[in-house]
Amino acid sequence: MDQSATPLISALKHCAARHNAAFYTPGHKRGQGISSQHRDLFGTQVFRADLPELPELDNLFAPEGVIRQAQDLAAEAFGAERTWFLANGSTCGIEAAILATCGPGDRLILPRNVHSSAISGLTLSGATPIYVGSDYSEAWDMPVGVSPQTIERAIAQHPTAKAVLLVSPTYQGICSDIKAIARLTQAHNIPLIIDEAHGPHFAFHPDLPTSALAAGADLVVQSAHKVLSAFTQSALLHVQGDRINRNRLSQSLQLTQSTSPSYLLLGSLEAARHQMATNGLSLMQKTIELSDRAAQAIGQLPKLKVLQPQKDASELMGDRTRLTVDVSPLGLTGFEADEILHGKFNVTAELPTLKHLTFIISLGNTLADINQLIHSFQQLCQHHSSTAQSAPPKAHHSSFTTHPAPLTPRQAFFARKRSVPIDQAPRKICAETICPYPPGIPALLPGELITERAIAHLQTLLSAGAMLTGCQDSQLKTILVVDPSSLTP
Repeated sequence: MDQSATPLISALKHCAARHNAAFYTPGHKRGQGISSQHRDLFGTQVFRADLPELPELDNLFAPEGVIRQAQDLAAEAFGAERTWFLANGSTCGIEAAILATCGPGDRLILPRNVHSSAISGLTLSGATPIYVGSDYSEAWDMPVGVSPQTIERAIAQHPTAKAVLLVSPTYQGICSDIKAIARLTQAHNIPLIIDEAHGPHFAFHPDLPTSALAAGADLVVQSAHKVLSAFTQSALLHVQGDRINRNRLSQSLQLTQSTSPSYLLLGSLEAARHQMATNGLSLMQKTIELSDRAAQAIGQLPKLKVLQPQKDASELMGDRTRLTVDVSPLGLTGFEADEILHGKFNVTAELPTLKHLTFIISLGNTLADINQLIHSFQQLCQHHSSTAQSAPPKAHHSSFTTHPAPLTPRQAFFARKRSVPIDQAPRKICAETICPYPPGIPALLPGELITERAIAHLQTLLSAGAMLTGCQDSQLKTILVVDPSSLTP
């Protein structure tokens, strides 16, 4: 296919330039009705392309024209047999993937530290989660990938599982051995779903990890905005092989996507595909060089330790454009270091945790950005290395239990609930998703037994400056639990 073609963008340009009386949505009528606040922030031109499903612009849920052509081009560029554009982010893609493969009572094998969107998918589908543990890096005090041996044991114990879902890469860029895991799932004819939200660039440079599609995954969801140039909330869902029912997947996407998808997002997906297909290799080469420069310079500073995953590493294999810096030897938490860098040096990380700061280096970063990042750490070390008193508190990562939960997420969602003080919560069934954000990995899930370690983990994060989402009490003085009277004998 001609990867220089942009059928959807060309149609959008034509419609945006056309002078006609608009008696259709949206209400601003191609920018004629916008307020001065709109105009001051966004300008006027973007509103001319904020259009609905006009005849020339195809239909996202039954594409036969320019959207289908744009999706076909994306499938070829990213290495899929079929690609769907997503206007509700990777979240709707993960939910749809679960709905397409699992029904009420079906078993889904997945790691306990998945993104909260997978829990939403379990709630919507009624599937029963079979949680497996991730490998753990003691050196870095963080969960990493899931081993093939772990998946092999889970399939042996649950041979009727309908799918396996993994997150690869993690927020820190660590990848699981998808090729080995795909061989296992294929041998048992079980679909392999990969949340590759942070890895859409893998297909475009040989020094980056093998993409999940090339490694043999059946369904892959990617965020096109996290490291590529598409607008926030735009994503891609790719499929290959015959283990995924594509008709059911299309129906599932209609349940999880808006019936009024933004053509600004859809157009940006095509623009991002065009950019990577025609210039991705050089863009990724520049990005890798910038990341290497930052890793080398920061790694030479006293006390700091830099994690930069490598494609061919024996352990912590992953994305070379992702940097994680351990700031705990400076006597700072990641939250404290993030506040200093953001407030004093105008350098903002993607993810602060108790010990680390994680930085996304992408095609949008410049040499000036990298120099500013290096300078900010030089200043941080200069002002804090001599005053470090004690290490930050240790996270209770073992609070992530993989034991079978008393209820499925769906059962807990629909059960009667009551609020209890946090000190009365242990050994009760959680009725809400409590999730430090980012990275959006729930510490407590609906249907799980609440443990003292999980509460301690959350309280440690909260006191260190983390934000909790998904719960009714973001200060964690109370927690919603399942009312025992709602449980049938």
